[in-house]
Amino acid sequence: MKTRRYMVLLLLVVALFQGCAFSRGTLGDDIKAEAVSLIQKGVTTKAEILNLLGAPDRLLQLNGRDVFQYYRYDAKAGSLLLILLNFTRLSIKSDDLFVILNRDGLVEDIIASKRTDSLRFRFWPFGE
Repeated sequence: MKTRRYMVLLLLVVALFQGCAFSRGTLGDDIKAEAVSLIQKGVTTKAEILNLLGAPDRLLQLNGRDVFQYYRYDAKAGSLLLILLNFTRLSIKSDDLFVILNRDGLVEDIIASKRTDSLRFRFWPFGE
């Protein structure tokens, strides 16, 4: 009888505590701050942008202007894996760079953000 209780308790523990997992993924290349600092409004050309940063991840046309978008997404997930129920907390942040070129092919504006440095693993799936 005692052995049966231990087996039930062991089965319950195994069923409730299956495991946990941590995973991380990125999409896109790092946006080099040194290269971005070399870009000058009204001076840098489209060819120089392509030489500094490479091909854009996305190319948009807005009101006759070319917009080059460079991005890097960083995702981190923590999961609690149970037999019948799984919980996952996914955090995603991105670094974005938009280079707006005027009709003459010169840089008109630069918009940049860098947020992936502050991304952290958050294991608990309910709130902070």
